[in-house]
Amino acid sequence: MGMTISQKILAAHAGRDHVEPGELLNCKLDVVLGNDVTAPVAISEFKRLDLDKVFDQEKIVLVPDHFAPNKDIKSAEQCKIMRDFAGQYGIKNYFEIGQMGIEHCLLPEKGLVLPGDLIIGADSHTCTYGALGAFATGVGSTDMAAGMATGEAWFKVPEAIKFVYYGKLPEWVGGKDLILHTIGDIGVEGARYMSMEFTGEVIKNLSMDNRFTMANMAIEAGGKNGIIEPDAITLEYIRTRAKRSFTLYKSDEDAVYCEIREYDVSSLEPIVAFPHLPENTRPVSEATGITLDQVVIGSCTNGRIEDLEMAARILKGKKIHPEIRTIILPGTQQIFLEAMRRGYIEIFIEAGAAVSTPTCGPCLGGHMGILAKGEKALATTNRNFVGRMGHPESEVYLASPAVAAASAIKGKITPPWEV
Repeated sequence: MGMTISQKILAAHAGRDHVEPGELLNCKLDVVLGNDVTAPVAISEFKRLDLDKVFDQEKIVLVPDHFAPNKDIKSAEQCKIMRDFAGQYGIKNYFEIGQMGIEHCLLPEKGLVLPGDLIIGADSHTCTYGALGAFATGVGSTDMAAGMATGEAWFKVPEAIKFVYYGKLPEWVGGKDLILHTIGDIGVEGARYMSMEFTGEVIKNLSMDNRFTMANMAIEAGGKNGIIEPDAITLEYIRTRAKRSFTLYKSDEDAVYCEIREYDVSSLEPIVAFPHLPENTRPVSEATGITLDQVVIGSCTNGRIEDLEMAARILKGKKIHPEIRTIILPGTQQIFLEAMRRGYIEIFIEAGAAVSTPTCGPCLGGHMGILAKGEKALATTNRNFVGRMGHPESEVYLASPAVAAASAIKGKITPPWEV
């Protein structure tokens, strides 16, 4: 019996020729990731092991991005723990303020994650790297500590669901709409501890930035990982970034899936997820007119250059509604620079937006855009749980950069073709 791409990656890292769903494996890791929220706990646990070195100084990545630049004394101390640990143990891939970005935008950009890799990160959206054809998944801080010490982790081989997308994407519809539509279909537990494999003609023509968005939100359906078979688009992306060898895997023709779902996206509208779950989705035409207080464009989901390009295309020559606060966060310093070179930053500022240095900031209710009681925000982020971006009686709507930019202009949720 054949194997899926996820099974093949796990088997290779466990030294096995074949694995089946449900098996428990001990696997060697290519990358172990932590941020300023999760890494300090992992570091504390690591030090309890009384080791004088980590398993590999080049395979551990530490990124202060959640409450950084530091918003208060506690967040400063969290980042100092990471900084001191990186210095003490010679961690090669520690990214300081000015060099860092939002971790899941930064690692692919730096070529630190590659096709065929097995990656754990103490952050649930580590599944982003599946867009490259890697098996990437979030873990707890204690698993991160063990990974830093041994370079290994336990996995249960997940069952897989294949999602097939066909047709021609309408204008204004992209990866964010595809994944929100999917989550709306199967629910936030619809793929619990399963591998979500995205395929079909639409995916084969999708850009890397849009693929990252889709893989990023696999966890919002409960997925263990999201993954896309690497192809020519993948190879072009990593061509100038990869600094080490990698392996390309693809699912066998006779691989077994517990379910196959197909979507004709030819008539798909941009999607909006209503409070307070990503599964609570509706076409933008059914959300039109909901008044807003804030718009956020950015995050590890939609903070890449194509996201900023889409927002700039809509905002150019226009003004943000006077009663709307609009915050735009490029995903990395390099993305920020490229947006400057292309004139996007000037467009945003002239339109009346605030442009921030890369940070997770408002996405997790950290800083740079917290909501007050009763306020409503439209965000290109990945979660809209109760209290996610501030007061528990605030509301968050999720959408693409196109819908977000149009809504910022009108002061209410608006389809992009209406501005």
